[in-house]
Amino acid sequence: MSLQPDDQATKPPRAASRGWLRGVVLAGMAVVFVGVTVGFVGFLAKLRGVEVAPASRADGIVVLTGGSSRVSDAMELLAGGYGKRLLISGVHPTNAASDISRSLPDNQQLLTCCVDLDRSAINTRSNAAETRRWAHERGFRSLIVVTSNYHMPRAIVELSHAMPDVRLIPFAVVGEKWRDEPWWTRGATVRLLLSEYVKYVAAELRVRLADAGLDLTPELADHPEGSPAPSPATAQAN
Repeated sequence: MSLQPDDQATKPPRAASRGWLRGVVLAGMAVVFVGVTVGFVGFLAKLRGVEVAPASRADGIVVLTGGSSRVSDAMELLAGGYGKRLLISGVHPTNAASDISRSLPDNQQLLTCCVDLDRSAINTRSNAAETRRWAHERGFRSLIVVTSNYHMPRAIVELSHAMPDVRLIPFAVVGEKWRDEPWWTRGATVRLLLSEYVKYVAAELRVRLADAGLDLTPELADHPEGSPAPSPATAQAN
């Protein structure tokens, strides 16, 4: 009488090892996917859906260029007495104050007396560095931060890391498209949010490493020599 060989007994060890490794990889990918999904949901929870007046007044106001109506909203806050001066950070080097004044004809006096332009910043990190310099030169201990709602989490990470001694009060600008229809119905908005989430996570990781004494990207990297000029009217689409 012949016996059929036991499949398990004759299964090659290499094949069993590959099956175990495949299971570990799939389990790891599942954990990463769940982690990213939970993190993205947490990121979305940080985003305001409506504009809310700042909780309090501050010494100064800073607006990070790169989105529609950010500067006009910041000017309204300045006119309302929410801050003594306004810094517009990330203005293109070729843009003069007159270019901004033409777009804000109702705020000529404020533009002349109480607005400073930063033309050096090329990204959110250098926005933070230039804002720190401006705030410290003027002795400001509190700032209202004006930027788009999707950009606010990353902006606060960079600004709070650059200025731990300055109190930051966020004012999130909510675009018309965001208010008019759900973000998940527009592919461009979904891509924007995913991209911003990745940048936010990268900024959080870099800041945490820097706080631990491991700065992989020194601040000087914000101003690389020979870097291409940013697009007109803004340093970067923050």
